[in-house]
Amino acid sequence: MPAASPSDPACTLVARPIALEAIPRATWDELLGRTARTTPFSRWTWHRAWWDAYGAEAEPHYLACTDEAGVIRGLVPLMQREGTTYFGATYHGDYATVLCAPGDLAAVADATAAALGGRAVDLRRLRHDDPAIGALEMALGLRREQEDVCPVVTVPAGVDWEAYLGTLDKKDRHEIRRKVRRAETSGPMRFDLVALTPEGVETFIGMHDRKWGARGLFPAGVHGDRSRAFIRRLAELEAAEGDGAQLQLAQFRVGERLVFVSAGFHDADTCYFYNAGLDPDARELSPGVTGTAAYLRYELEHGCRRFDFLRGGEAYKYEWGSLDEPIYRLAGTVGGRP
Repeated sequence: MPAASPSDPACTLVARPIALEAIPRATWDELLGRTARTTPFSRWTWHRAWWDAYGAEAEPHYLACTDEAGVIRGLVPLMQREGTTYFGATYHGDYATVLCAPGDLAAVADATAAALGGRAVDLRRLRHDDPAIGALEMALGLRREQEDVCPVVTVPAGVDWEAYLGTLDKKDRHEIRRKVRRAETSGPMRFDLVALTPEGVETFIGMHDRKWGARGLFPAGVHGDRSRAFIRRLAELEAAEGDGAQLQLAQFRVGERLVFVSAGFHDADTCYFYNAGLDPDARELSPGVTGTAAYLRYELEHGCRRFDFLRGGEAYKYEWGSLDEPIYRLAGTVGGRP
């Protein structure tokens, strides 16, 4: 199938179902690169890993929006679950959107509305500054509603770690520094990115499970098995991307003791803090605070200016100076009223 071509605002597109396996990888990546507000959750690696792990929970319903020449000008990653159509992998991804050049967005939205007419949809995880919201809202005849918030730390260019700490609430700044100093008395602190190897993945899974158990990503049973399969598959696919990988696994040690692990993504100037685990027996080292501090400091020193804690307004995220960025959903019957 032909790859995407430069947008033509006057073009009319037709949306047709397409299997994920039938989408040329080059087309996916080209459209991803043109999309206005893309994130790591729209990468081919994320979608491929999700379906490989969770495919039994939903039916894929991807749409390819093509022009008269059969050129794919947009991709709409969808899934169907419990009678309702959602954005693809929406239950585990923190952001979602359609993939297309900005100039094709209105035509892609119109084609999507025609393909989904009369269908119940629940399109979630739309970023507040994503132009896809307005285009889909108008074309589908739905009204947006706020779904959740993503607390985000934004650091101006030229601000280093100490200057950043100086911008925090006095109490929060004092607590972070106090806990870091106390941990330093137990040994040198080291934060390292680790290779996306099976060993690195299993260390992350094990440490996360130690902290969260049945409340975490990997509870006993089918759901936990699928979650483990997902993170293993995602790491495998991201590792194959070489220098283009965005998934990061990291480990934080105090002395020789591993006390904190994290999984996140780094895309341009933004770090997405996906999940973490820590040693519950290392309370005297405050691994949640000291590990997050080391993670944020590392990213800041490597060009990150936005540290996105992703979906959910948990109190700890605001200790770092985060401000809420809303995400929205469009829910209802296409062509009807929400």
